[in-house]
Amino acid sequence: MLPTEHRLRRREDFATAVRRGRRAGRPSLVVHLRSGADLYKAADPHAPGESVPPTRAGFVVSKAVGVAVVRNKVKRRLRHLMRERLSELPPGSLVVVRALPPAGGADHAQLARDLDAALKRLLSGGAR
Repeated sequence: MLPTEHRLRRREDFATAVRRGRRAGRPSLVVHLRSGADLYKAADPHAPGESVPPTRAGFVVSKAVGVAVVRNKVKRRLRHLMRERLSELPPGSLVVVRALPPAGGADHAQLARDLDAALKRLLSGGAR
């Protein structure tokens, strides 16, 4: 399970990640990343009392993915995969993972490959 402090909950945070972040698509999912470095450039990292919030992740799994049981299975798998990868992302980043219809039929390994490829592309600077 993804710890509470790493969950994206507010509509404004989802909108910020999707509208102002970079995007990388794969066959079963699309990942939007708003880097913490972009959000907190003005903040002095050595200023007393200033701390960058943790990386937070949110998930969008629409009815196009499948029935409720399938959607919940996809969300559980994506949460588990993101929990393992949060340390690779810049502190304070906002990540939205949007599952596409093929995610409903994808196994855990396929979702992991697609998520890894999308994050690698985003972190290397190769996406919009």
